[in-house]
Amino acid sequence: MTTDILPTQGVLLAGGLARRMGGGDKPMRTIGGRTILARVIARLSPQCSGLILNANGDPARFAAFGLQVVADDVPGFPGPLAGILAALDWTAANRPGIEWVLSAAGDCPFLPRDLVARLHEARSQENAQLAVAASGEQSHPVIGLWRVGLRDELRHALVVEDLRKIDRWTVRYPLATVTWPTEPLDPFFNANTVEDIAEAERLAALDDAS
Repeated sequence: MTTDILPTQGVLLAGGLARRMGGGDKPMRTIGGRTILARVIARLSPQCSGLILNANGDPARFAAFGLQVVADDVPGFPGPLAGILAALDWTAANRPGIEWVLSAAGDCPFLPRDLVARLHEARSQENAQLAVAASGEQSHPVIGLWRVGLRDELRHALVVEDLRKIDRWTVRYPLATVTWPTEPLDPFFNANTVEDIAEAERLAALDDAS
């Protein structure tokens, strides 16, 4: 557990349908001899007070990773906001002393080692209620810090307003954005297609050497 930042529960979002890869679980693909999910866990475990996995379907397929699997409770695969809500609810029920949840895509194998620290620093300095990551000119709203106390407002937005896009929800609150460089590699590279896996193999060699 980290001691120099606020206790933060991590959630790996793996609830997507992976249509561009022909279905299946993207985080279970292998690059550089390790699954993408194993790489994400290794990168975030030292930064968080604990990790859970948000995924739908049979949780047994993730048993080898030893993480609690938490499914969406909003029906219809409404997207990553439902996974974030599930994590906020789980944290409120099981880790009541923790006020912050970090979400990260389960298919981003090269996440920054200072992700949680920099997001908290920016959130605190800007007196923001949320913080998200960016690289280059692109924001990555799936990768961010969420206040557990906003979970009721998020549920209302999802269930009553049928809101689906993360940035349509974050715009309602003071938001800090933290940008990372994209050289020598983009730390938020994600493997969306079969072609991306080949590029990920090349980047994994760079990452493993760093």
